[in-house]
Amino acid sequence: MQVATLPPPPPTTRPTPRRTRQSWLDALRGFAALVVVFEHSLDPLLPEIRGVISPWFDFGQYGVLVFFLVSGYVVPISLERRGDVRAFWITRVFRLYPLWALAAAAGAAFAVAGVYTTLPGQIADRPWTAALAHLTMLQDLLQVPGVVNVFWTLSYEMAFYLLVTAMFVLGARGTGTRASLAFAVGAPIAGALVPAGLLSRGLGVEAVVAVAATVLAGGFAAVLAGRPEVRRHGAVALAVLAVALLALNSRVGAWQSLAIMATMFGGTALHHMERSAALRARWGWAIFLVPVLAVATAVWLGPGWGMPEADQQAFKWSWSTAMIGAWLTFAAGLALRRRAIPPVLAWLGLVSYSIYLLHPLVLQVVRRITVDPSAMTLGVRLAWEAALFAAVVACAALGHRFVERPAQLLGRRLAAERPVEMAQNR
Repeated sequence: MQVATLPPPPPTTRPTPRRTRQSWLDALRGFAALVVVFEHSLDPLLPEIRGVISPWFDFGQYGVLVFFLVSGYVVPISLERRGDVRAFWITRVFRLYPLWALAAAAGAAFAVAGVYTTLPGQIADRPWTAALAHLTMLQDLLQVPGVVNVFWTLSYEMAFYLLVTAMFVLGARGTGTRASLAFAVGAPIAGALVPAGLLSRGLGVEAVVAVAATVLAGGFAAVLAGRPEVRRHGAVALAVLAVALLALNSRVGAWQSLAIMATMFGGTALHHMERSAALRARWGWAIFLVPVLAVATAVWLGPGWGMPEADQQAFKWSWSTAMIGAWLTFAAGLALRRRAIPPVLAWLGLVSYSIYLLHPLVLQVVRRITVDPSAMTLGVRLAWEAALFAAVVACAALGHRFVERPAQLLGRRLAAERPVEMAQNR
């Protein structure tokens, strides 16, 4: 007897939830990158906006915080899904370092040639120390200025990766909410007690860079080793290094560094809550404390850099509104995640890393040509603004096509050849 079978259902063009979520995250990345470009264009092209709006809202900090929320939302879940620390770091290295190396080399060449800025004195005086600090991508937490000004955010991304790796190896998964609250509560405490750059001032920059690089290399060697107990020791070393640098040696101060970590883990918490009604019911109210505590800490402690009173008040306002704006923007993206995303916005997200790293170099050329904004009419400056964005996007497209994408494909291929770590936490 023959059993009748139904034909398979026709394919649907509706995107899967995973693709939809990735598209809205890409849109946020692209938007954030363009906002940072806009912030950096204000001094040479739109000083009116700098004078009127910047004391109340920091466009650059806002864009960077949106980036941090997206990283927090995506990166830990990527590691948990992959279940393999080796593969995770292979893909991260090939995702970050090739374009970073290109931007660093171009930034150093621009500085030596004097296109617009020169090498910071600390880099010129201690080139090998600066190079080692840059290779760790922790230079901003090692009191070493970046050869490209936007490199500072990569130090916080790297510290976040170290903490996420340690939590994964030690079995502390799904703890984004608790980690976010812990950093948010620790920010005002550490900020009130610890001066910025404490370790480097006490031990010397060279010593701190050497110790950090050694711990980083040893910690990674242990985490990637075969025995579980060795991996756990390495994970603890990486976590201690990250927390120590964030709390005791950041360039911007402990409270701001820890508030950034709280924001990133806040993104992780939001991802877990999206997938768990029980978690939302238990911790949903608490995650809103993170931006509240961050703003309260900024108002209480301020920049702490010896600024005049008016500048301190401007910093408190602009940083606080940027933090609130970033959380509201991410919440709006999360609420609209099921909506169709225009392809151009998704594409801008794909090239956002190139936009972010390469735009300071394009801006140096623009500043070299334009020199003085007061000598140009508003119409001319707006034309230069449009040209700047067009040039940045064009360079980003080239950077993504010829550097990022080939490197990412190679990283994925190498990661796929690695065996999955089965007994990761045993």
